[in-house]
Amino acid sequence: MVQVAAALLFAIAAGLGVAVIVAMVRSNADAILSALAGDGAFPIASAPQPGPASTVIKLRPSAPRHHISRAVAARPQFSRAA
Repeated sequence: MVQVAAALLFAIAAGLGVAVIVAMVRSNADAILSALAGDGAFPIASAPQPGPASTVIKLRPSAPRHHISRAVAARPQFSRAA
């Protein structure tokens, strides 16, 4: 009886797995097929091109930092009480 219940649960889980895979293929069939063919999900024309950017954005210089740490004065390693 337990084996029959386990077999039914396994069959239901396998069926749900197959249903999910089929749904994914139906919704993204073009991207999946082009990726399997080696073309990738994006056509060549819309893909990012390597090289320098066509427009350059200049950034504002940051404000000077006033909290720069100063050198710590040398202290003896042992206290005077020791």
